[in-house]
Amino acid sequence: MTAIQEAQERPRGARLPRSARREQLLGAAQEVFVAHGYHAAAMDDIADRAGVSKPVLYQHFPGKLELYLALLDKHCDALVESTREALSTTSDNKQRVANTMEAYFNYVSSESGAFRLVFESDLTNEPAVRERVERASEASATLVSKVIQEDTDLPEAESKLLAAGVCGLAQITARYWLSQGLEIPRDEAVRLVASLSWRGLKGFPMHPGELPGEAAHQG
Repeated sequence: MTAIQEAQERPRGARLPRSARREQLLGAAQEVFVAHGYHAAAMDDIADRAGVSKPVLYQHFPGKLELYLALLDKHCDALVESTREALSTTSDNKQRVANTMEAYFNYVSSESGAFRLVFESDLTNEPAVRERVERASEASATLVSKVIQEDTDLPEAESKLLAAGVCGLAQITARYWLSQGLEIPRDEAVRLVASLSWRGLKGFPMHPGELPGEAAHQG
């Protein structure tokens, strides 16, 4: 049962621990923002969805922008963490590429639709929103670039450019795949895009003498 469902079973205005109430409000706001976008969403709608009065909502978030930014922080952090996990669960570079692609496809295909707040926001002209999205993209690319730089002879700037390409490929193809109605099974879509990315990356030479890494690189 979700926090929103639990709240709906409580009498309106029933007290919750502050942290639980905040999560409940974030969940309600996410549903409204994903469904209607930032500009069409109203604090009244979010309060109604959460089953609270608007003053209760304002006790936790002073305005709609602050509520949106709190959600954005949450889902940007989730994207970066999923990239980190994708890279850290194996030392096989081919599998690292596949894991990274899978992380983005999973992120985009989540039933919550929260990726739309990050990649398809109607508030990208707001500096605070743009800064958060760019920071998350930069952080994910930095994680990938560190692996590339550690395992190859490429300088930092070139590693970072390749990493941005890997993450950009993952994000754009995942969103395109979703927009096409999931015509290709997710695992097959991940395999295809990972294969495309890996065929390019494996052409860069490994550091000399790193036989375990080289074996993974050439696999």
